[in-house]
Amino acid sequence: MTSKFEEKIHNDLHKYLTGIGKVDERLPECPDVTDKWVSIGNSYIPDGAREYRNYPVASLGWMMYIGMAVAMMWDDEWEIYSQVEDLYLYMRDKQGYDALDEYICEDVLMVRGTDYESLSCVVSECAARVNHALIHERIEPGTKEAFEAYVACLRQLYLFGMAMQLKRMGYHMERIR
Repeated sequence: MTSKFEEKIHNDLHKYLTGIGKVDERLPECPDVTDKWVSIGNSYIPDGAREYRNYPVASLGWMMYIGMAVAMMWDDEWEIYSQVEDLYLYMRDKQGYDALDEYICEDVLMVRGTDYESLSCVVSECAARVNHALIHERIEPGTKEAFEAYVACLRQLYLFGMAMQLKRMGYHMERIR
């Protein structure tokens, strides 16, 4: 964790997602996916920050979908996807920023119908929780502190998106007895 605020976001998301069975108590470690965060985050921030003012839940939630997509790519054909120079642009440019959630759910995760609706509700709830916490920090907009807090939110949503998808695919982090 890089800050108390990020730790607060992490703890809230972890408690919520374990409570509804979407992640295990012990979160997975997947360095290949985790290591992509910096390049994906740097590429995403111009789009996400621009959209945050009018669509904060989408701006935050899209990063959770991206974390899920990268975990799926890791499980599917990482030899190919790990060579893609900019995974965020690769995904965004398929149908555009506004339809990023649809593209990831339908074409990457292969989620449709009630599963799609259920996943969308969970991502929306996580993004709304994070946004609520961000607003209540009372950080002055446009400052370095505001930028760092926004990035912390994105990082946690990416990591929890990864964790959710790994669990959905059957990877469980459980103590071996």
